[in-house]
Amino acid sequence: MADTHQESAVADFDLTQFYQIFFEEAAENLDQMEQMLLHLDLDAANDEELNGIFRCAHSIKGGAATFGFSDVAELTHQMESLLDRLRRHELRLVAPMVDVLLESADASRSLLARHQAGGQGEAISTHELVRSISALASGAQPVVAASAPVPETVPESTPLAAPATAPTSAAQGMRALEILIGPLEHLVQADAIKELFRDIPGLGQIDDLPAADAGMRRFAVQTSSSNDDLLDLMTFHVAKDKVAIAALDAAAAPAPAVALAQDAAQPYGFFCGAPGAPADEVAAAALAVAAPAVSRAAPARAAAESKGASQASMESSTIRVAVNKVDQLINLVGELVITQAMLAQNSRGLDAGVHQQLLAGLADLDRNTRDLQESVLSIRMIPMSVVFNRFPRMLRDLAGKLGKKVDFVTHGEATELDKSLVEKITDPLTHLVRNSLDHGIEAPEDRLAAGKPEHGTLTLSAAHQGGSIVIEVRDDGKGMSREKILSKARERGLDVSDAMPDGEVWNLIFAPGFSTADVVTDVSGRGVGMDVVKRNITSLGGSVEIDSAEGYGMRVSVRLPLTLAIMDGMSVGVGDEVYILPLSSVVESFQVHDGDVSTVTQGAQLVKVRGDYMPVVSLERIFQVPRPGVAGAAGNNIMVVVEADGSRVAVLVDELLGQHQVVVKNLETNYRKVSNVSGATILGDGTVALILDTGALVRRARH
Repeated sequence: MADTHQESAVADFDLTQFYQIFFEEAAENLDQMEQMLLHLDLDAANDEELNGIFRCAHSIKGGAATFGFSDVAELTHQMESLLDRLRRHELRLVAPMVDVLLESADASRSLLARHQAGGQGEAISTHELVRSISALASGAQPVVAASAPVPETVPESTPLAAPATAPTSAAQGMRALEILIGPLEHLVQADAIKELFRDIPGLGQIDDLPAADAGMRRFAVQTSSSNDDLLDLMTFHVAKDKVAIAALDAAAAPAPAVALAQDAAQPYGFFCGAPGAPADEVAAAALAVAAPAVSRAAPARAAAESKGASQASMESSTIRVAVNKVDQLINLVGELVITQAMLAQNSRGLDAGVHQQLLAGLADLDRNTRDLQESVLSIRMIPMSVVFNRFPRMLRDLAGKLGKKVDFVTHGEATELDKSLVEKITDPLTHLVRNSLDHGIEAPEDRLAAGKPEHGTLTLSAAHQGGSIVIEVRDDGKGMSREKILSKARERGLDVSDAMPDGEVWNLIFAPGFSTADVVTDVSGRGVGMDVVKRNITSLGGSVEIDSAEGYGMRVSVRLPLTLAIMDGMSVGVGDEVYILPLSSVVESFQVHDGDVSTVTQGAQLVKVRGDYMPVVSLERIFQVPRPGVAGAAGNNIMVVVEADGSRVAVLVDELLGQHQVVVKNLETNYRKVSNVSGATILGDGTVALILDTGALVRRARH
């Protein structure tokens, strides 16, 4: 009765609680596999790279089989079979193999996404991919080694549902091993292990051996697989500390099981005699029959503890945390910063002699709050390599479609940016990269005719500059034609002239519907893209600049704030109101006199700054600031020059209050959308100050 109850408990065990961890790890493995496939050298493939790709496929297959995702398990099993023959040098790596493995990785990603969504949507068919992989695995000519000839015909990869019984020659490393599993609470787990043996590559024979303890299972296995592969295969069902692998002594097979069973209370290690290992290590790993059980158990436990300590260190180096928890933490730290600012402001009038201890505590609170704020913000910062790593595959496919040759170079992958910004900048960068390859990089024959190397170079870089990050997309292609852009602009009825500076001409491509492509393709030509790029980057508080030289190439620079949660700002006063200007947009400030300001048509004002006229934006007029009492005396007005979208305006204010970090609050979520305002913050005295949208102010001055 007890056994029936235990088996029922195992059967009712809910694996869905581990789904999210599996999906995240599978996505990481697929990304890693794709990167390694893209960097494979077809002429001299590195064994370690092939082993790494194989391990990624193996991990995905094992997890998918455990959770019952048979479609993913079958596809990755076929990938694993092909990769296994490649890493054993039974096949020569060719480009079609890389292509089909990349396609299989994409298909696996789609299948996993469908499972993650609860099976919604139509499942893609993988029959053609499986057939292509099988053909490549069985039809290619194997590489013949000089020391050990390989038969011309190698058995095809075994399907996931069929036991692998193909014999493997001794030259391929066939070994006789004893695998002891236990102690186990439920024998069902041991049965699952035996079923799992069917996936061991190069399996020759498997036999049940008698075990000394009822809670243990013992098997004799002949295989060419490494001990690491065997152990990885079993960890989805049994903990590593319950598996022992040793060389099989046919003359005294039961003896090791008895010795291990006597020490069943201790965790079981993983033992193997590596080729070339010292004799004493091999003897201890082989669990020799003549040695007493106690003397064997001590080194076994030491090895297990050492390995367990190493694994614990690796596993504890990172932790997965939901993004909403991090956002909540950042929000709470923002509230703490506001509270600290209130305390600091209210303590300014205190007598330092009387309240010395209180003021010292407030100073410590100020320092610790700033350190905490920086530490919490760094949690959301992720390297730009997360974005950059998705482009090599895209460029490879697009270059093949366009018949172009391109080398992709990246710089500053370790530069960090806020996670929310990384997610929102990915699509604009994707369009810029595609645009450079389609419009910038020439065809190989055109590059050779122009005296350029056949391969074009597309460079993606990221670097910190002050409180911002600058991302550049550069190519050494043909650049943009000034005449062609002006001609297209006139066709669309835009107001342009031949005297326009280059910067203004390049900015014409950001106009909605503007395209210089002669033919509409599935890559470009519809005029949809660059205007969206500009709008999306501007909405993030960033800016875009273009520099081009016809015949030499083009550079697009995107400047973004490091985070959207906290920003450096300059507070300015207008009447009794306080406004915040983003410090990254502030160029300079100066005092202005009435004679310096000129009024032109429709009441617009201009101010002369070092010989140049600049539009004036009056915050008092825009926000209709009331002025009770006597207005500020003439000659005390101050102008702050701000820059956005490549243009500058002078913002007219009453006074400069200082610069400090402010916690950005979403005004639209808490109130409603307000024109010329990008957000709000809470000041030290508890009042709300509006954060101005400098881009909107510049556009207002233009019109």
